[in-house]
Amino acid sequence: MSSYSILPADRYKVINKTILSDVDHDLLALYSPIIGPIAISLYLTLWQDLSAFADDNSFLLHHHLLSILKCSSKSLKEARESLEAVGLLKSFVKEENVLVYIYELYAPLYPDEFLNNPLLCTVLCSNVGHEEYDKIIKKYQKKDIDMNGFIEITCHMDDIYKVESSMHAENVQNRATETIKLTSKIDYDLIVESIPKDLLSSKALDQKTKDLIDNLSFIYNIDTLKMIEYIRISLNEFGLIDINTLRTTAQKNYELTNTGLPTIVYRTQPEYLKKGTSDNSKRAQIISMFENISPYDYLKRKNKGAAPTAKDLKLVESLLNDLELTPAVVNVLLDYCLKKNNNKLTNNYVETIASQWKREDLKTAEDAMLFAEKEHKKSLKKTSSKVKKEVIEPSWFNEKIEKSEASQAETEELEELLKEFK
Repeated sequence: MSSYSILPADRYKVINKTILSDVDHDLLALYSPIIGPIAISLYLTLWQDLSAFADDNSFLLHHHLLSILKCSSKSLKEARESLEAVGLLKSFVKEENVLVYIYELYAPLYPDEFLNNPLLCTVLCSNVGHEEYDKIIKKYQKKDIDMNGFIEITCHMDDIYKVESSMHAENVQNRATETIKLTSKIDYDLIVESIPKDLLSSKALDQKTKDLIDNLSFIYNIDTLKMIEYIRISLNEFGLIDINTLRTTAQKNYELTNTGLPTIVYRTQPEYLKKGTSDNSKRAQIISMFENISPYDYLKRKNKGAAPTAKDLKLVESLLNDLELTPAVVNVLLDYCLKKNNNKLTNNYVETIASQWKREDLKTAEDAMLFAEKEHKKSLKKTSSKVKKEVIEPSWFNEKIEKSEASQAETEELEELLKEFK
């Protein structure tokens, strides 16, 4: 945090580091529960200053901000720091006869980027609670449109326009967002001093591992002394930190002292791993459903609206956190295991299949479904024809999945899965 206080006579100028549009006004709603109304008003005022004084090289006085926001200098400073913390603003200062500030504005993240950022969504859920967080997630979930019977007739550019020479524009402004950064509260010198050199390799604390330690420290509220304890547990025979052991240790110790779970169970599939097809077959609808629902909401739906048990959520968190499966793959896995195991989530059964899927590096819902079908066919070949008829399988195993081909029970199951995604 900055040690510089703000006085009304201090000057400032706003610089635009991005392209801002009316959409960004709506996106600020995601940030509001975290940074508060004064910070939101400050952002909008700086945005307005940017438009009003775009071609003016003069500086404004902070008295201008204080009078518009009707707040104290202390509140203004806190609001500015809140904007900086969530990546909406960068601040620079120079000492003259008064302090001179440069404020760089950055664009808000899009909902998929925001809600898949582990730091932002953790803070958001902590501020609004799980029930309100569920409503926010639902608000931004994709709703599929019935495209059945439609044929794409979109033209390509070369169908309409002819290009004879190539042109290129340099130094054109684009949409820019700022990376969310953590100020580390971990004393790495103390870690090195506290763990004997013959146990901790000099290569153990590389930047990637430090980033993980800082994230775990923030999400699970771990101080340096506690982190040293976790690191000792996580060291391997080469003196390196096993990141999976460290993550699991932090998670389990958090659960011992907290009733809630970190928000990873509420995340949906990242946009870049979604299929994004206009196909309106039942299979495509199921894939879309797996992609646009969180594992928490999926289990809640399977429980007929009742909240998942702590045991089931702990299993889901392990799949997402320890095995690093994607949300959509976890949803497919849960659906598969529930169907194959008489609607029971048995840890050993689920984890055995999950470990195999992790080794296969399955990232998308479609990949997981295809792999599950392939493995199921392999297992059928090893059974007798009598047993084959008794085998229960998920309704989405049939690649074509048309009503005319599905049984009444399968059709009802599909409709139940999809009823909130039509």
